[in-house]
Amino acid sequence: MRPLFLVFAAILAVACGTRSSENSASCGLTAMAGATMALEEFRGGTKVLVDVPPGLDGTVPARVVGYGTTAATVVAGDEGPMVIYGGEGFPQLPGFGLALVEDSTDTFKGVLIYLSEPPRGYPALGGVSSGTYAIPLYGLRVNWQAVSTPRCPLFADIDSLRT
Repeated sequence: MRPLFLVFAAILAVACGTRSSENSASCGLTAMAGATMALEEFRGGTKVLVDVPPGLDGTVPARVVGYGTTAATVVAGDEGPMVIYGGEGFPQLPGFGLALVEDSTDTFKGVLIYLSEPPRGYPALGGVSSGTYAIPLYGLRVNWQAVSTPRCPLFADIDSLRT
């Protein structure tokens, strides 16, 4: 019985160590909680952005809720910036993207993509596309410490995603 306990304890220590990957169960749960908190803030409507935030250009971190971070490319579109997403899990429709800006520093952080109907009545800043079709992109100011932690950041560093 004791050797089995030691093996379990070793596995648990590795899983709960200080370095945690985006794929770990604990960071997956943290990301889901952060995405849910951001969605609740968005539905509250008090911190919705009406203008495209600085930093939403070039290569940005993006992720579909429940999937990992992907380096996405932002291009100019007819109706605002278009985030070109090439990662897994892009919604079949409905869906929407949410550009997140840290409210205390006014810093763009990344784009979360939700697999649900967007709330109505908010101004779209642009869109998110998988190459086949586009979904609307909205913006939101968030308390970053409430939706992301240093140990389990909501978005992985996109420099580490490049091959």
